[in-house]
Amino acid sequence: MKSLFLTGTALTALAMGGSAAMAAPVAPEKGAVLTTYANIAQATYQDSLTTAQRLKAAVDALVAEPSAEALQAARTAWLAARVPYQQSEAFRFGNAIVDDWEGKVNAWPLDEGLIDYVDASYGGPSDENALAALNVIANPAFELSGQTIDTSDITPALLEDTLHEADGVEANVATGYHAIEFLLWGQDLNGTDHGAGNRPWTDYAKGEACTGGNCDRRGAYLQAATELLVSDLDWMAAQWAEGGAARAELMADEGAGIVAMLTGMGSLSYGEQAGERMRLGLMLNDPEEEHDCFSDNTHNSHYYDGLGIQNVYLGEYVRVNGELVSGASLSDLVASADADLDAELRGKLADTMQALGRIKTAAEAGFSYDQMLEQGNAAGEALVMGGVNGLIDQTRSIERAVATLQLTDVEFEGSDSLDNPGAVFQ
Repeated sequence: MKSLFLTGTALTALAMGGSAAMAAPVAPEKGAVLTTYANIAQATYQDSLTTAQRLKAAVDALVAEPSAEALQAARTAWLAARVPYQQSEAFRFGNAIVDDWEGKVNAWPLDEGLIDYVDASYGGPSDENALAALNVIANPAFELSGQTIDTSDITPALLEDTLHEADGVEANVATGYHAIEFLLWGQDLNGTDHGAGNRPWTDYAKGEACTGGNCDRRGAYLQAATELLVSDLDWMAAQWAEGGAARAELMADEGAGIVAMLTGMGSLSYGEQAGERMRLGLMLNDPEEEHDCFSDNTHNSHYYDGLGIQNVYLGEYVRVNGELVSGASLSDLVASADADLDAELRGKLADTMQALGRIKTAAEAGFSYDQMLEQGNAAGEALVMGGVNGLIDQTRSIERAVATLQLTDVEFEGSDSLDNPGAVFQ
């Protein structure tokens, strides 16, 4: 069916005789495309900050007056905080300032026994991580590299400077969204059955009502972690503001800036999301490979990662208050060189969002992501692989966009789960 709507260019062509060839779109200035990108980054991180501040308020209320309702309010605030943050992940991989910082706020998976009590099935210290079952909340001091570390006062500085990646082990995640998630939900002991973590509100109760022991220290840890998250996001939002270091570095070299945009899109799309976050978990049938494994929020995590990639290409971001941030886009730039490729990539991004949306819809209806990862669950595998295949397919078109724009030194992150599946089981 032919469209009933004509662009201004088409109307002009008709007015000039009707047979004039459609004029190619005018290429936007690269600086304008980069400005839109930086504006979207600033808005996304600012929204992440705003929602983290709301999370902190909910956490403070939980610690001050523990109750089932207060715990649920904090969980709801955490879930809301993930929506803008996940969309910010498209700024990774191409921007060194983001990559150097990201591990503080979104590192995963984590050895949660470092932080708090865990089920006996979790196990204890291992050759890979001597601190895997430290339980710092229960211990006012511990030994690290021959030194006694005083943890009697749980502060943001202790989490950031001493505990996070302690002993050089990446699994010792002491800060960020997932440490907070664990403290709000607790372990998910359901395996590939339906159900998230079920930490009782009494883990924060006062006096004899306290469960799990050390409720005051658990509250102190939770508050310190959320305070640190707010501080970290405040810093990153400032880097993308006018005069900020991330914006300045991006704008300093327009060619390198466009490369950063496409590198972030391709790497998140292929190696990180399709590979490490989706295909790997399905291959291992392991719910521990879920990105938001304690809360069973992984379906949303995948969805908003995908949306962040689309945001960058289209030059559009809808803020948490409904405001649209938009401008000259990478799509405009590609269309000026190859309109068919732009249409192809737009279509593939939309197809991927539809596939990720199916996962999200199914999970919200009660078919949780854990269940999708179960060995032999054909319906779950089809849903997850729909997302994986969509992400891989759109990456191929992103690669074509790189070639069409005649860019060099562009390399996307890979994943053994996609590039060398046999290595996953070695």
